[in-house]
Amino acid sequence: MNKTRLEAFSDGVLAIIITIMILEIKVPEGNNFSDLLPLFPKFISYILSFIYVGIYWNNHHYLLHGLSKVNGKILWANLHLLFWLSLIPVSTGWMGEHSFSKAAMALYGLILLFSSVAYFILQKIIISSEGKDSILAKAIGKDLKGNASTILYIVGIVCSFYNEWISGACYIIVALLWLIPDKRIEKFFISAEKTIDS
Repeated sequence: MNKTRLEAFSDGVLAIIITIMILEIKVPEGNNFSDLLPLFPKFISYILSFIYVGIYWNNHHYLLHGLSKVNGKILWANLHLLFWLSLIPVSTGWMGEHSFSKAAMALYGLILLFSSVAYFILQKIIISSEGKDSILAKAIGKDLKGNASTILYIVGIVCSFYNEWISGACYIIVALLWLIPDKRIEKFFISAEKTIDS
């Protein structure tokens, strides 16, 4: 199977996820700016989830860029990741509808955690398929960001039962960690392409 088809399918699913999330924000019935205030929690939860989906889309692009061949394990691991990401609109809607309640924050954290685990599995399967000396394996290295994210998700889930704002802070910190551009993979791919061209 060509990886282009895998990329196109994944991009389509991620685009639908974003579309579903924005459709959850209904147009206010009134015609004053004050009528927008009840939508504020929904809008904030949408922004956070949009950033997360964007981060996964960006990282997924680089992950597949280093892929030379697609097998059944990769297809199923990719579907596993898309399954967890497809649940983000549900938790986003629940979080926004109930102003970041404890249960909603816990569910949101669980979905982020399982999405992270699914991404890690996909990453490991691709590295296993490409080999330990592949460009992707060298670029990812020890994956400190991934490990830190997992710890913060777990802390966020536990904290959600005591203080939902600390929980939210954990999720925001993870998003900020990944918003800071990680040049490792890009540098490895650029240097590899230059080597091939020369």
